[in-house]
Amino acid sequence: MYKVSSLALLLATAISPICLSQQIGCEGLNGFSDFDFWVGEWEVFDSSTGAKVGEDTIQKIESGCMLLEHWRGVSGSTGTSLTYYNPVTREWRQVWVSEDRFSIDIVGNIRGDSMLLEGSIYNFAGAVWDFRGNWTPRPDGSVHKFLEQFNHDSNEWDTWLNFHYVSKERG
Repeated sequence: MYKVSSLALLLATAISPICLSQQIGCEGLNGFSDFDFWVGEWEVFDSSTGAKVGEDTIQKIESGCMLLEHWRGVSGSTGTSLTYYNPVTREWRQVWVSEDRFSIDIVGNIRGDSMLLEGSIYNFAGAVWDFRGNWTPRPDGSVHKFLEQFNHDSNEWDTWLNFHYVSKERG
């Protein structure tokens, strides 16, 4: 019994400095604030018609290491995404899943003034298409979100959505 207790104490003493010295959270680390312009409570409008299409909540979670999105469309649609920065690859990744039986998996980075993520959209019936999204902050604090899906029949990019995000706080 004495040997087991001594071994446990020795291991705890050796591991404690490692555990205690580990930093927690991502606030202030390079890259993790690149998408902060999208964080907030939003009313979302179709950029072409001006009609309200839904509301979106984007919040920082895990001490600033990840963004969590909750979409609610005026038609009753819902969707959730997790978006995070990988400091090893220096890329952002978003995985979005909808009750409408599809998911989006896109990766990218800031290019110019916009966040550009590219990858695939998956229909749960088995189809896959190339997909890309572009989020651009506007001087008034709003955000323009533009998503496109590649059309294999026409070999062109089709607009999937073209939204204007207006902060509920800024109105």
